[in-house]
Amino acid sequence: MMDHAHDLASVRDATERLLTAVGKLDNAAVTQPSRLPGWTRGHVLAHLARNADALVNVLEGRPMYVSGEARDADIERDAPRPLDAHLADLRESAARFEEAGAAPGDWSRTVELRNGVTDSARRVPFRRWVEVELHHVDLAAGYELEDLPGDFTEREIGFLAERFTGHPEVPPTRLTDGTRAWNTGRQADAPAVTVTGSRADLLGWLAGRRDGSALSVTGGPLPALPPL
Repeated sequence: MMDHAHDLASVRDATERLLTAVGKLDNAAVTQPSRLPGWTRGHVLAHLARNADALVNVLEGRPMYVSGEARDADIERDAPRPLDAHLADLRESAARFEEAGAAPGDWSRTVELRNGVTDSARRVPFRRWVEVELHHVDLAAGYELEDLPGDFTEREIGFLAERFTGHPEVPPTRLTDGTRAWNTGRQADAPAVTVTGSRADLLGWLAGRRDGSALSVTGGPLPALPPL
């Protein structure tokens, strides 16, 4: 069972780590490339702020974004801003998300995200936690997958394994770090492929942050994962 109150607290902690790290940058660093192709650090920061507002929309029953084009335009508009503007926007948008999360409501209700995707309202705080943690890594500012909280990494591996479960292009696959295992891919009586590695490397591969070269694979080649 998702504990939205725990996840909201985790979002606050992750946001404070992010703000501390971003506060050590300068205006020039904001314009430098992030680890996401085609995006500067400013693009990542702008996306994080607008995502907080988008998830407020979700919690309050409005469309997450006006449109995909408007979402992209907002990020492009805000990316070149100086560091102080990014920091203020991150703080203010995070506060709006925290306020929306603290409002009384039915956390068992179904909400709509982008592209018609639906989910339980209680999972929205975890989705925000994912955004903050992974995009902090994407900033290439000294925060790595190995630095992520252990409970977060385990849950996100499970979340992504669930996301690829039943996907026709992913063979039946068993993921393991040697102590815990997850199944994903097409349904079958037994996994065709076993992928073994550290939790950081498993998460990096599932989330498209690492190429999987550090993983060990038996039963076939490393599966090609569809884009998230």
